[in-house]
Amino acid sequence: MAGNHIQNNIRRQRFMMNEMTQQALAERVGVTRQTVMAIEGGKYSPSLEVAFRIAEVFEIPLEEVFQYQSEKPVG
Repeated sequence: MAGNHIQNNIRRQRFMMNEMTQQALAERVGVTRQTVMAIEGGKYSPSLEVAFRIAEVFEIPLEEVFQYQSEKPVG
C-alpha cells in the first residue's frame, strides 16, 4: 500500500523571519500553538486554508512552504 506525506519547512521559514515563535505564527494564522507545532512536526496536515495562511505570513508561494511526497508502490 502506498503512503503519502506532506513535508514542510515551517521551522526554517520561522527562523528566517527573525526567529518567529510558534506562538507568533499561530496568532497570525488564527490557530493554536499546538496546531503549528503538530503541522511543523509532520504529525498533522493542515487544511488548505491554513496552509495558504501560513504561506501568506511568510510572503512566499504555498509550494515553498509545503511539499507533497507520494510513495508509489514498487512493482
